[in-house]
Amino acid sequence: MTCDYIVTISREFGSGGREIGNALAKALGVKCYDRELISLAAKESGVSPEVFDDVDEKATNSLLYSLSMGMYSFGNSFSGDQLPVNDKLYLLQHKIIKKLADEGSCVIVGRCADYVLKDRKNVLRLFIYADKDYRIKRVIETKGVKEHKAEQVISKTDKSRANYYNFYSGKKWGQPENYDLCINRTRLSDEQVVDIVKAYLKL
Repeated sequence: MTCDYIVTISREFGSGGREIGNALAKALGVKCYDRELISLAAKESGVSPEVFDDVDEKATNSLLYSLSMGMYSFGNSFSGDQLPVNDKLYLLQHKIIKKLADEGSCVIVGRCADYVLKDRKNVLRLFIYADKDYRIKRVIETKGVKEHKAEQVISKTDKSRANYYNFYSGKKWGQPENYDLCINRTRLSDEQVVDIVKAYLKL
């Protein structure tokens, strides 16, 4: 199938969004960018990938961030060398995401990609979610998280992703109006989700 779209994937932790992104990219014959964006940002900036890895998809942890929540968006908050590492990474990934979209079709997981590419007509914005019990089981099996900590890890990671998205986009993470297609994959395999997305793209 020929893909003339950029597909962005936002996802709840433990829903398998990353795996779906890889499977979708393979089915469409395009590249999937997830953690690869950290490496690209590090290469462009000269900053160690480990430094960026620690702050990836985390909003600025500062008083200014706390004040900005609900008051103004990232675009009006910082500038120049005063930027915290979180914000430097966001700006680099923002630039890289736009460049990748200019180069051709691809799948991009997370990093506010749906917002970064909001003005483009050839973007399909997905949100992948799942029932809590499904996510707990998946996190235990795939992430090696202890059963008694799984729900806490899910809640903490989702909150971090929500804060990141809300801060940099000025929108609310997980709200249906921010996406073209929201899929509860609890009873679906990765392949079935891919089939749904491919059918949507054909339409």
